[in-house]
Amino acid sequence: MRNQQRWVYHRGEGLRTFGVEEELLLVDPETGLPQPVAGTVTEIAAWHADAGPRTEGPEPAKPELYSEQLEIGTAPCATTSQLADQLRRARLAAAAAAKEAGVAVAALATPPVDFGPLLTPDDRYRRIRDRYAHLVDEEYACACHVHVHLCSPEEGVGVLDRIRPWLAPLLALSANSPYFQGVDTGYASWRHQLWQRWPMSGPSELYGDVEAYERTTREMLASDVLVDDHMVYFDARLSRRYPTVEIRVGDVCLDVEDTVLLAVLSRALVETAAREWRRHRVPDPVSTVVLRLAAWRASRYGLGGELLHPLSWRPAPAGEVLFALLDHVRPALEEAGDLERAEQGVARVLSRGTGADLQRAAAHADDPSLASVIVEAVRRTTPA
Repeated sequence: MRNQQRWVYHRGEGLRTFGVEEELLLVDPETGLPQPVAGTVTEIAAWHADAGPRTEGPEPAKPELYSEQLEIGTAPCATTSQLADQLRRARLAAAAAAKEAGVAVAALATPPVDFGPLLTPDDRYRRIRDRYAHLVDEEYACACHVHVHLCSPEEGVGVLDRIRPWLAPLLALSANSPYFQGVDTGYASWRHQLWQRWPMSGPSELYGDVEAYERTTREMLASDVLVDDHMVYFDARLSRRYPTVEIRVGDVCLDVEDTVLLAVLSRALVETAAREWRRHRVPDPVSTVVLRLAAWRASRYGLGGELLHPLSWRPAPAGEVLFALLDHVRPALEEAGDLERAEQGVARVLSRGTGADLQRAAAHADDPSLASVIVEAVRRTTPA
């Protein structure tokens, strides 16, 4: 979603458009070791994009912080079927470009194997490495970011204040990073644990209005801890490039249908929160301390244990929490024509398990290299 011209403030007529950015690992298809060839892969992908017909579709792939990572994304989409189609096309295009470079793409939120990542040659990334030192050396993790259109910055802040309780369930649903540096961490989303080490990450306080949001950003920048305003790494934020709310809490999902489910629920959450804001419904005053605890549970157990229920802030079975989320956003899902897809998606993930569960199921006791996990991930990443 790098084409800013496609994004303008939503007028409040019809469905909000939405889009997704996914970060993928580039790996050796046999050994599973991440490969620092993002520059080559993006050049191949750009060449194919320039050579093809000028049609509306996913954005060209681009490098990320590490040369072993690739970012893909959709254009703004009005319907869920359009979003799903663009995500599949984006993954297929990335896989084709990667294959030409002798590697494969894997939607893994952390690399299962131990390796030394190579920083992408970029002045901004060098400044980040200089500022944060060893923290950057272990930050090779891949996330999924969902952008949802806004009518105004004022609406955006109202949305941020009202979606806070429901972000941890989205993390649990997307959890896809149980392995890191060759070991099973015991967590469903180890990426979340890595990400929490950034001093500007995690849940945010209630803002109340745009001035409070901007004041918080100014104070963060004045601290000289952040390299720039793109490093406001909260679980959800107002995008600095687009007129969108950017929900950043999720792992990259192994299955593209799980990404679609995450996006569908995110759009419904934003629409529900915007309606509450217009009705002047007071947001839940839950503290960031409790929100961090909720996110820790989601990171630790995924959907395999209890989560903190956003209506009581007490432990409850993960399925109960996801069904409460569906009830919370049901009117928005119905109006978008997404209710059946969301219900089926939640049922599928609860029955089959998250990406973390699928990774563990793919692990072989006689394969300490975890190559079997990566081979299975490569197969699942690219839809048939």
